[in-house]
Amino acid sequence: MKLSKEQIQEIKDQQTQKNTTKRVTVLELEKVLYEAIPVLDHGFIRVVDYMGDDSSIVQSARVSYGKGTKKVSTDAGLIKYLMRHWHSTPFEMCEIKYHVKLPIFIARQWIRHRTANVNEYSARYSILDKEFYLPQPNHLAAQSLSNRQGRGQVLEGDDAKKVLTLLKGDAEQTYRNYETMLNEKYDGSIVDENSVGLARELARMNLTLNTYTQWYWKTDLLNLMNFLRLRADHHAQYEIRAYADTMLDTLKKWVPITFEAFMDYRVGGTEVSAKGKIVLQKLIKGENISLEDSGLSKREWNELMTSFNLNDKII
Repeated sequence: MKLSKEQIQEIKDQQTQKNTTKRVTVLELEKVLYEAIPVLDHGFIRVVDYMGDDSSIVQSARVSYGKGTKKVSTDAGLIKYLMRHWHSTPFEMCEIKYHVKLPIFIARQWIRHRTANVNEYSARYSILDKEFYLPQPNHLAAQSLSNRQGRGQVLEGDDAKKVLTLLKGDAEQTYRNYETMLNEKYDGSIVDENSVGLARELARMNLTLNTYTQWYWKTDLLNLMNFLRLRADHHAQYEIRAYADTMLDTLKKWVPITFEAFMDYRVGGTEVSAKGKIVLQKLIKGENISLEDSGLSKREWNELMTSFNLNDKII
């Protein structure tokens, strides 16, 4: 990740400003506020604003004034209770705003989470940076044979080189065409003084999806956790998971008690259907039960066995 001199100076200016407030602040999150945390090759995540902390969740749940006189251990117990019983509203009382730089194809996947306020960099107004995402060789993989939206075996040797050459060549060629159509290069210089450039809103249409874009993404704590539960999961696409993992670290700094409960009950926990619960009860009692007797599908059975590290998976 490379930041321009202007970006570096902007971050320094933001981090050195002093504001007096009566609102709650979180020291650990303040330490990384505005910092550009690298993700992928040219991307980053920045926390640019937030509202509330763990005490705000507790205050909302109790509908009380201030932080009250409860001990931290008591607050932790209440937050765990809220998380365990899916009481969601108190977590909506906290909000956070990120500045994210990411490849367009990941942005299009990310935007499916329609639970945030988003303002994206406008390619109608400005020229997109000449930066493209190129995967590391160990993240180039063939299509999975068992998962229509996943990766399989990692490409090696000439196959990997061929793919990287194509990705880089296509991105560079389409960007050159982009500059030609605009009659303007990314550094502001003119391509041909005798030509008239195409409108930016039209010239952008041929850019590859690995071109980087940027946006501000603001959401409440509840929907942030819903996003992270899906996108930090090992089933998620690697590229969006890289962003989610970075955001998990900011979540830990921001609301550490909630983070612990989230990792315990949402990320580390699992959901069991009524039929699955009966299967587990019988297994605990030492009774034998088969797939045919369970009422579960083969996929449901295998997911249940995998979740609890049982050895009765059906191939």
